[in-house]
Amino acid sequence: MSRRQGTASLVASPVLVGAVTVLVSIIAVFIAYNANAGLPFVPTYDLKAQFPTGNKLVAGNEVRVGGFRVGVVDDIKPATVDGVAVAEVAMKLDKTVEPLAEDTRLKIRPRSALGLKYVEITPGKAGTTFRSGGTIPLTQATEQLEFEDVFSTFDPETRRNAQLALEGFGNAFAGRGNAINSTIVALNPLFAGLTPVMANLSDPATQLDQFFLQIGRASAQVAPIASVQTDLFRNLATTFEAFSRDPGALRDTIAKSPPTIDTAVRSFRVQRPFLTDFTDLSRRLRPAVNELPRSLPAINRAFAVGTDVLPRTVPLNARLSGVLSELEDLFENPNTLLAIRDLRTTFTVTRPALEFIAPYQTVCNYFNYFVHPLGEHQSSPAADGSGTTQNQGIRTVNNEQPNTYGNIESSRPWDVPEGMNPLGATDPTGMALGRQYAVPYQPAIDAQGNADCQNGQTGFVRGPLAPGARYGPGTLSDGTPTGGNAPVVINDFPILSGGTFKARELGIDNLEDVDKLR
Repeated sequence: MSRRQGTASLVASPVLVGAVTVLVSIIAVFIAYNANAGLPFVPTYDLKAQFPTGNKLVAGNEVRVGGFRVGVVDDIKPATVDGVAVAEVAMKLDKTVEPLAEDTRLKIRPRSALGLKYVEITPGKAGTTFRSGGTIPLTQATEQLEFEDVFSTFDPETRRNAQLALEGFGNAFAGRGNAINSTIVALNPLFAGLTPVMANLSDPATQLDQFFLQIGRASAQVAPIASVQTDLFRNLATTFEAFSRDPGALRDTIAKSPPTIDTAVRSFRVQRPFLTDFTDLSRRLRPAVNELPRSLPAINRAFAVGTDVLPRTVPLNARLSGVLSELEDLFENPNTLLAIRDLRTTFTVTRPALEFIAPYQTVCNYFNYFVHPLGEHQSSPAADGSGTTQNQGIRTVNNEQPNTYGNIESSRPWDVPEGMNPLGATDPTGMALGRQYAVPYQPAIDAQGNADCQNGQTGFVRGPLAPGARYGPGTLSDGTPTGGNAPVVINDFPILSGGTFKARELGIDNLEDVDKLR
């Protein structure tokens, strides 16, 4: 029987590959389009919460517990509590956080310096919990300090006091050279006490060398912007020159510095919560900032490509509107979920069979070897011109007749007389006698995944495999002599036959090699 190398596969059909790619893309676009509203068929734990204000919160903002996203803000609408207007926020939460205790607390926090917000949930420990659809009261919700609140501390009066303080400092130093000299003399006790301080700094345990090392690294970072620093000092010189033209204003500024400092001290109490939260925000942003030097080139390239591509998405979105509408109907159809569940069951049931059958095709290529010769099996035209006929003649197998190919209890290979060597065996007319041999239930791989495609690889084996010897005598187990000393009844030879011709051509020697071809 002739053999041809199989090269066709499912991925060779561009129509099929294109259809699958378009379908996957459409589903991905639809899911991304509806991501803010929650994925379809995913159950949620719905709660409402009352806040003093919406505080720039919008639908689609994240809800987090312990820094991890557990849901989204679904809707925001006004409400009243004891006659006071508040914001009522509807949240869709994952089932993993259900139920939340009734002493759970909420806070609206900034996600970025650009104003993006998220709702932070701090679960409580009370024995009673909120049911789905419940409302967390206003008394358990707080809001963050906003930048506007900080900037509002520098009102016109504070700014005017800062100007007066600067003027006062100028007046304090003007014409006081003798006083400054006296101050220097009085600094002698300071320098006397400075000696033990410097001794501590020079101690190796202080690691002062690391300080200068880091200063050097900081200077290396600043070196590329040396020209910018030059402009800065040049502009500072211009500024100080302007101060010198109006010493009276500088004198008044210095005089007003004490009340300004008092005002600043009082403002620090207000700024402290903001600074605490800003410290936490800076710590959270540090990994993202460290990633920017590596990611910004790729982001810039993406923006450069997207600038030309984005306008073309408008007509694409218009053409996809009908498809997305049909997909929405599909997702809203209750039968869709049932079908997906049935598919999951189908894949679960069929997976063992596929895992068993797959090596016969991926490693041994048996399906292609079987299908390709079928074109020649019926390639001879019929005598009456009505179609084709079988190209090969078939000998009818009679399982009751001994020594036929279909009889597994034969005493010799089919068509080979008893005592004749099957290698090169012919009949009296010189026609070659059949001596095809195939392993009944051959393997495809061994336990380690190595290729063991025995069908068509072993040739015609001389003698049965017997314990203690590679080939035993030419008799069956009941002592019946065998023709040509050739029949072998075994499903798996104790050797590795390797892959078939096509598998070796592709470099497939093990099941793991299949993944490398992707």
